[in-house]
Amino acid sequence: MPEHYTLNDGTTLPTIGLGTYSLWGYAGAEAMSAALQEGYRLLDSAVNYENEGAVGRAVKMSGIAREDIRVASKLPGRHHKKSSVVRTIEESLLRTGLDYLDLYLIHWPNPSQGLYLEAWEGMIDARERGLVRSIGVSNFLPEYLDVLIEKTGVAPSVNQVELHPYFNQEEQRAADRKRGILTQAWTPIGKGTALLEEPAILAIAQELGCTPAQVVLRWHLQLGVLPIPKSANAKRQTENLAIQDFELSADHMRAIAGLTRPAGRIFDGNPATHEEF
Repeated sequence: MPEHYTLNDGTTLPTIGLGTYSLWGYAGAEAMSAALQEGYRLLDSAVNYENEGAVGRAVKMSGIAREDIRVASKLPGRHHKKSSVVRTIEESLLRTGLDYLDLYLIHWPNPSQGLYLEAWEGMIDARERGLVRSIGVSNFLPEYLDVLIEKTGVAPSVNQVELHPYFNQEEQRAADRKRGILTQAWTPIGKGTALLEEPAILAIAQELGCTPAQVVLRWHLQLGVLPIPKSANAKRQTENLAIQDFELSADHMRAIAGLTRPAGRIFDGNPATHEEF
C-alpha cells in the first residue's frame, strides 16, 4: 500500500485521516493532539463542525511540524456565492490560527440552489491566493463533478462521500477514479450500525487477529479510498491507525463487498436532494 496519495494537483494526503466532528473545545483539541502524536497526519474539519479553533490548537499542541500535517475544512452551503468564498476561507484561517489550509472542500452541492459552480470558482480563487493548497468537494455526484470540470477546466482533487461496506459506492468510486479524483470516506466504519458485528467481518477479524474496525478500514485502503474514522478514544485511535501490517485476500474483499445494500446510506443524505447550509 502507498504511504500517501498524490492528488491530481501534485499535493499529497496520508492514506488515513482523523474525522473531527463532535471533537470540540479543549477536550477535543487534546484528543486531536494525541492522535497527531500517535501518528495521524490528516485532521478533517468543516465550518459547520464548529471546531476549527480546536483543530488549530491541536496542531500547535502536538509539537508536530506544521508542514507534516494536513488540515482540511469545508465550505458551508450558506456561503456558496462566489463573493463569499474567499472571505469564508479567511475566517477558517483566523479560527484555526494557521497561515494556510491544506485542503478545502465544498461540503454539499445543494443543487436546487444552483450555486455550486460559483462556489467552485471562488475556491479556485482561494487556491490561487495561497489560502489553501488543494481544493475538492464532498458529496458530489458524477454529473456535478462534470459541471465543475467542463466549466472551469479544474477537477476537484478529492470527493468525500458516505462510504462503508453497507454502501460501498462502487459507481461513484469508478466515476471519481475516471476523473482523476481521490475518493475519501466519511462514516467509514458505519457509525451507529451493526456493521462491526456482521458475521463476515467478525470471521475475517478472527482469522487475521485484528479488530473488526481494522478489517473495515483495511478494506477501504485496498479499494484505494482514504477513510476518515472519528474517535476521541486513544486506544481506538491507535487501533484504527494500525492497518498497514496485514492484507485482506480477494475472498475477504468479496465477502465485505457482499454486505452492500441498495439503500445502504446510514445518513439520509442523497446529494441530489439533501441540502445543508
